[in-house]
Amino acid sequence: MSRVAFTTNLQRHVACPPCTVTGATVQESLEAAFALYPRLRGYVLDEHGALRFHMAVFVDGVPIADRRGLSDPVSAASEIYVMQALSGG
Repeated sequence: MSRVAFTTNLQRHVACPPCTVTGATVQESLEAAFALYPRLRGYVLDEHGALRFHMAVFVDGVPIADRRGLSDPVSAASEIYVMQALSGG
């Protein structure tokens, strides 16, 4: 089972401690996490199910490539990290 962790900043808005989930893709894994923390979905995904512009997801330390379909593969040993993207100068 892969592990999904959310930044402390997200946890200020929604209680979402790290969890272990099953899923072969980022999308399946996040859906399993959203089943545990339903309010989190609106912070992470837009109304079309794509990753919001200000969010970033990393799998095993590498940013995901498919921000729209979230089809990047994950393994049972993967670490998925969800955070708000930083911008500015």
